[in-house]
Amino acid sequence: RSTSSLSPGEVGDLRHAVAQRHAEAYGASVTIVAGASTISTGRLDLVWLSPEIVGGLLDRALAELDGVAISHVWVADNDGLLRLRHRQAEADPTQAPWLLRAIVERASRALVGHIGFHGAPGVNALAAEDAVELGYTVEPAHRRLGYAREAVLGMMEWARGEHGIRRFLASVNPSNEPSLGLVRKLGFVPIARVQDDDGGEEIVFELVQE
Repeated sequence: RSTSSLSPGEVGDLRHAVAQRHAEAYGASVTIVAGASTISTGRLDLVWLSPEIVGGLLDRALAELDGVAISHVWVADNDGLLRLRHRQAEADPTQAPWLLRAIVERASRALVGHIGFHGAPGVNALAAEDAVELGYTVEPAHRRLGYAREAVLGMMEWARGEHGIRRFLASVNPSNEPSLGLVRKLGFVPIARVQDDDGGEEIVFELVQE
């Protein structure tokens, strides 16, 4: 049956199934482009948002990056995070490469989310000097396609390959079932509970690679 005869729901289910198969096939395939700031995985480009780029976004002077449209709505929705990471990089430029990347679907050049570490090794919920802590968000329209898993694997491969990092942390709200499921599937285990900036509780998960 051709896709033109499928209902919208069937098309969505087909797209989901294909994307899941691609995620399984390509999720751990990571290429770090020499001399560039982009981490490329099977379906995604993780494009570094340098302090200059973040500043341009916040000033509304930049609305396109590497062929990717970045809407003012996305900037407004992520204003707090962008300003936090911008201040962090301005205070200590060595933190900048660790902080924030756009998750871009390579085929469509669509911005599907963002990912990064909270900072260089030592900047994490446990202040562990040998660990980095992941943070990520996938936009609602692009969830359940394996993008978060693929992006997390790409970031961990970059940190290990470029900097020798083998210990990774992720702090997850106990009510965030999708993130809880993701970190557990990746082999993270809970080791602590901490208070987030809003006073809520988060579970700190750890993955130590061989």
